[in-house]
Amino acid sequence: MTRKPIIGLLGGGQLGQMLCQAAAPLGITVAVLDAEDCPAKQINHNKLHVTGSFKDPEKIRLLASRCDVLTVEIEHVDTGVLEEVATTGVEVPTADGKGKTMKKVPVHPSYKTIRLIQDKYQQKEYLAKNGLPVAPQMAIESGDGRVESLKLAASRFGFPFMLKASKGSYDGRGNFKVRSPEDFKTAVEEMGDYLYAEKWVPFEMELAVMVMRTEDNNGRLKAVYPYPVVETIHEDSICTKVFYPPRNVSEEVKEKAQKVACDVVASLWGRGVFAVEMFLVDRQVIVNEIAPRPHNSGHLTMEMVPQMSQFKAQLHAVLDEVPENGLTLTPRVPSAIMLNILGGAKPTSHDRFVDLANGSFDQYTDVYVHLYGKESKPGRKIGHVTATGFSSVDQLSSRISPLIKCMDEIRAERIGSRDAIQGLNTPQLKGVPLVAVTMGSDSDLKTVSAGLQILDDFEVPFSIRITSAHRTPREMMMFAEETARSGCKVIIAAAGGAAHLPGMLASEVHIPVIGIPIKASVLDGNDSLLSIVQMPRGIPCATVGIGNSTNAALLAIRILGTTFPEYAGKMKRYQEKLRTEVIAKDEKLVSTDWKAYLEGMRN
Repeated sequence: MTRKPIIGLLGGGQLGQMLCQAAAPLGITVAVLDAEDCPAKQINHNKLHVTGSFKDPEKIRLLASRCDVLTVEIEHVDTGVLEEVATTGVEVPTADGKGKTMKKVPVHPSYKTIRLIQDKYQQKEYLAKNGLPVAPQMAIESGDGRVESLKLAASRFGFPFMLKASKGSYDGRGNFKVRSPEDFKTAVEEMGDYLYAEKWVPFEMELAVMVMRTEDNNGRLKAVYPYPVVETIHEDSICTKVFYPPRNVSEEVKEKAQKVACDVVASLWGRGVFAVEMFLVDRQVIVNEIAPRPHNSGHLTMEMVPQMSQFKAQLHAVLDEVPENGLTLTPRVPSAIMLNILGGAKPTSHDRFVDLANGSFDQYTDVYVHLYGKESKPGRKIGHVTATGFSSVDQLSSRISPLIKCMDEIRAERIGSRDAIQGLNTPQLKGVPLVAVTMGSDSDLKTVSAGLQILDDFEVPFSIRITSAHRTPREMMMFAEETARSGCKVIIAAAGGAAHLPGMLASEVHIPVIGIPIKASVLDGNDSLLSIVQMPRGIPCATVGIGNSTNAALLAIRILGTTFPEYAGKMKRYQEKLRTEVIAKDEKLVSTDWKAYLEGMRN
């Protein structure tokens, strides 16, 4: 029996752990270079492991000497040593054990790809030169020239723009949103050197595609195989949720995202799986980042595409074991959702989430729990949960809403938000808010409260904010941007006077906006009504009667009912209740004198 090649893995975190789990049933040996107690070594014991840092050149050479091919689970490695291993080789004992010889060890993906991806500025420059869609960018000078470079970036891109570290950034670290010249000093102090500025992309959604790449032993591309497109949700600069399929995204856009991802990966070097993260902007996709390895956004392939998960794909691609007739990466279910388990405020905060995930769900929903064996620290990825269903992704989201609610509660505790912690028992934190309610002033709350009570009665998860179109325009635009990509389905906006808030929000988001005109001290609210209802053609904004927040809430629930059957059912019961009440009043009026009826109403 021919011995299977041994794979050397730089890094033994959760990605390495899941790679080892996929390798074991296939009889593939994986030797890991990382700390002794790393997650990958906890479930995979062999004498080939190397203990130490995956950045240590000597340790990398030692691992290479014990393996037939090297791969990575993290891109922050020494590419100079990887180039040496692949082109010059490492010393290994001769067959007779009396001397030493040099052995070249292939590195996949190629050290050239890893080196390019390590520098995000150069990565984007390379993609742009290859005709791939990226946001405009410019390098920022180091040292004393940084402020002048920031001024030039502001004149070129306008505000806001993104300031990013070209090297070493990870999970949202190394990003700074520059909103005004007042941010320059803080940006310089916090971000250091090796920076670049990028034009702000007002994206509607973040998408990701995992792509498997194969090539021959001469480095010529053989094929690229895309997985289905997924939607990713980021909170606190960390991916928290992944939805398949992306919600409210056309087939045309999904095909375009797969095409762009495949073109990106085809332009690189080496075998393996790659994650291509993209922004969706007005039906176009823009490449944001590339990961040359299995990725958080691909975890749900373990249950969604079990015949070839991203980890199996990495193994088969690296070993060049992909069938000549190709692959079809077809999901076995129509919907799937991945939720990251993040460390909470306390080491045991996540326990209730895991217990809930291990509980029973309905017969149409399967839930799978993956724990990585890592110490719980606030915000640290210590596991994930994948739910699969045979319904729409929105229905699946509704079915696992207790999990999403619990996840949001743990996050609220972790970030230490006083308002969030005080609101843990309110509808605001019942999972991802489906309705966002905002008003121009706290004086509007009295009018809006009737609608909030309706949302509460219907058990609709909602959030409440105060944003003024005139006094806090930047914060209003940030609210619109965050709400549009949060999974929220409807915005209710209340404003008086000129009442520009609902209309401005409607011009910034792709979801329905319902305006509530507020009665101010003059004109009895007619000015507010006309300001909201008379929107220019192409920017619709639904409008209810002056001060009628009840109807705004009911309209929002009817919109939700087109996606979530439970709200449609509750609305039907509500309407039947109204009907019953009117019939009862009619019967009472018919059976008594009208004067007596009127007197009863007065009493």
